[in-house]
Amino acid sequence: MRPAFLDGRPEDWFPPAEQALDDPDGLLAIGGSLSRHRLLAAYRRGIFPWYSDGQPLLWWTPNPRAVLFPERLHVSRSLRKRLRNGGFRVTWDTDFAAVIDACAAPRAGEPGTWITSAMRAAYLDLHHTGVAHSVEVWRDQTLVGGLYGVLLGTVFFGESMFSHERDASKVALAWLVRTLLPRGLRLIDCQVPSDHLRRLGAEEIPRPDFQRLLEQAQAEELASIAVGGPPG
Repeated sequence: MRPAFLDGRPEDWFPPAEQALDDPDGLLAIGGSLSRHRLLAAYRRGIFPWYSDGQPLLWWTPNPRAVLFPERLHVSRSLRKRLRNGGFRVTWDTDFAAVIDACAAPRAGEPGTWITSAMRAAYLDLHHTGVAHSVEVWRDQTLVGGLYGVLLGTVFFGESMFSHERDASKVALAWLVRTLLPRGLRLIDCQVPSDHLRRLGAEEIPRPDFQRLLEQAQAEELASIAVGGPPG
C-alpha cells in the first residue's frame, strides 16, 4: 500500500486512518497544502503535517499514538518547587510568533527543523483565527520557555515546546494542564513518544482508541480560558 496523494483532491479529503503505512509508521498522505481548511480537517481526524525542507508535504497518523491524559500529568517534587518558587511568569497567547520561532531554532544534535517557513505561516494563520495557541514562560521580560499547539473542542494537539532554562517547558505544560483541566480539557495529543514526555506522564494508546476519544471530544467545548499569571 502507498500513501495517498492529495493534490487535486478536495481540501477536506483524507483517506481513512487505517490506510496509513506501518513503515514509516503512520505516513498516510502526501501533498496538498497547509491551508487553514485542510489543517483543520486533518486535526479533526487525528492527522498532522510533519516534513522537512526539501521534502514534499507529508501527513501522519501514527499507531500507537502518544497522548497525555491531563489528570495523569506527573509533576515531580523538583517541578513542584519550580512551579512555586521558580520566579517564572506564565502567559497565554502573548507572543505566539516568538514561541514558534524558538521552537524552530536549531537544537544541539539535530540537523535542522521541521518547522519550515510554510509551517510557521500556516500556524500563525491558525493563531490569528483563534485555533492555535501558545503558552509563554518568562524570566522577567525574557522568554525562556513555552509551547504551542491547536485546541479543538476539549483536545489540545501539542506541536512543539522549547526551554532555555531548566524545566521551563515543563512549567509551560503544567500551567496548560492546571489552567485547562478545570475547564474541561480531556486529552493532550503528543503525536509521537519521547522519554521527556513519558517522564511527564505521556502514554501510548492504539490508534483506534485515539480516534474514538477524538470523536467524543470534538463536540465538546472548553470553558473560557484565563490568561496570564504564574501557575499555582
